[in-house]
Amino acid sequence: MSNTKLALILAAGNGKRLAARSGELPKPLVRLHGKPLLEHVMRGAHQAGIERFVIVIGYRGHLIQQWWTSGPVRDLPVTWIENPEYLKDNGVSVLRAKPEIREPFLLLMSDHIFEPETARALLRQPLHDGEVSLAVDKNIDSVFDLDDATKVRMQGERIVELGKSLRLYNALDTGMFHSTPALFQALERAMFNWNCSLSDGLRLLASSGKFKGFDIGGAHWQDCDTPEALDYAKDIFAAVNLNTSARPQSIYA
Repeated sequence: MSNTKLALILAAGNGKRLAARSGELPKPLVRLHGKPLLEHVMRGAHQAGIERFVIVIGYRGHLIQQWWTSGPVRDLPVTWIENPEYLKDNGVSVLRAKPEIREPFLLLMSDHIFEPETARALLRQPLHDGEVSLAVDKNIDSVFDLDDATKVRMQGERIVELGKSLRLYNALDTGMFHSTPALFQALERAMFNWNCSLSDGLRLLASSGKFKGFDIGGAHWQDCDTPEALDYAKDIFAAVNLNTSARPQSIYA
């Protein structure tokens, strides 16, 4: 059983590439099998043992808060953080949450769908002081839209490089991290012109041997940042009845 009970979810971006489906809705409220992406992410994390959430919002964030207030996951405790600079890189959103987090946490993206057992398995892995662990997919040939995926090069269990343009890689970034607060310090060091990406901070951790990977095996995941990717997610996470299915992926009903 993991001692990590807190999740940080990034939900601030304007999701331009998904605008054909979202219209003016923020991307976290785009529906997959009848439920907002953010609901799938929160429910999946809760099934994995998460009890509290910090959610960073930006583009039309008030709509996300309104949905939560009257929605089916309103009983899950949420601390809302606003990022008015949501057009900057995602590292800025992570840093906005720093004052609220002083313990290990699960870092998730609001548009990355996953199986709850994947998060549960990641949280069971040992995490030492100052480390960040990334759930990686080594089944490279089966990943949808490889060109858009963030590539990872590992040596043993350590991640030594990551980036979308890597030429030599042996795994892919699933967008799910088990992190210590050391991530915040790395992002602050990576800041340039008041901007930084999550990957910028992670590269610094990799250079100091503090960034490791956890292979998810054959588990499913999908980044739903384009209409095509959303359609693919509908296929791999089939709609099922939550009350009759015991499989971990039943969260995607």
